[in-house]
Amino acid sequence: MSAESTVLYDAPGPRARIRNRLVAVVFLAIIVAIAVYVLVILGGNGQLDGEKWEPFVTGTTWTTYILPGLWGTLTAALLSIVLALVLGAVLGIGRLSEHRLVRGAAGLFVEVFRAIPVLILMIFAYYLFADYAVFPSSQLAFAAVVTGLTLYNGSVIAEIIRSGINSLPRGQTEASQALGLRKTQMMRMILLPQAITAMLPALISQMVIALKDSALGYAIGYVEVVRSGIQSASYYGNYLPALVVVAIVMIVINFALSAFATYLERRLRQGRRSTTAIDPEEADQAAMENLPTFGGRN
Repeated sequence: MSAESTVLYDAPGPRARIRNRLVAVVFLAIIVAIAVYVLVILGGNGQLDGEKWEPFVTGTTWTTYILPGLWGTLTAALLSIVLALVLGAVLGIGRLSEHRLVRGAAGLFVEVFRAIPVLILMIFAYYLFADYAVFPSSQLAFAAVVTGLTLYNGSVIAEIIRSGINSLPRGQTEASQALGLRKTQMMRMILLPQAITAMLPALISQMVIALKDSALGYAIGYVEVVRSGIQSASYYGNYLPALVVVAIVMIVINFALSAFATYLERRLRQGRRSTTAIDPEEADQAAMENLPTFGGRN
């Protein structure tokens, strides 16, 4: 076996490497050919003309359409993420409860709302709030979007929290019980702080999903960035450039959120290592101080 082999497969030999490179070159050539073909078709239809993109270099388009829609997307996503984190923490801890009734109720809630599509939750909440006049008509779409995102993402986050806590070594729980900590103290002071680092990538991924799913509010008339982009396209007659700009905006936001998650996870890991690290000199000094005395020595 080659020195470059892994536990999953043997490293490719000279012929295999040449074959892999040829396949990669052919695949790249096909992708480039498809991209050129699409661009030629779009250019022939006038979709790449300068006047189609000109509205997005003027401030009016952004202040009238894109920025209000972006504000609607961020507002609904951030509020639903905060509420989903709270709901997910309650449900996740409830699923770990020693009381069968609490554990069963939390499990039923999670399984039901995790199985319902987000769009159905939004539509149901919209008509429910409208029938009973829970919110003013101007806020119906916003409340329905936040409700749908909160119920679905809260149920998913509950499972993330439950699995994150269950992934901790059993000794953590046993040591907490040996110290006489109550279950709430053990959860707040011992288990949750250690599980946060392990859960963080999955939690951030779920936040990205919530941000993207806010675009489903388009179906119930909520003004978010996709709807505002289509409205601008209807006004200027440039659907392709509008959708490209909206896609770029969403990619930048999601990339920034993912980069922040990576940075936060790295800081948390560094913080844990620094708090658990022991200075060798301090350890030696503590050991010398704790040595037993013999023959009347102090």
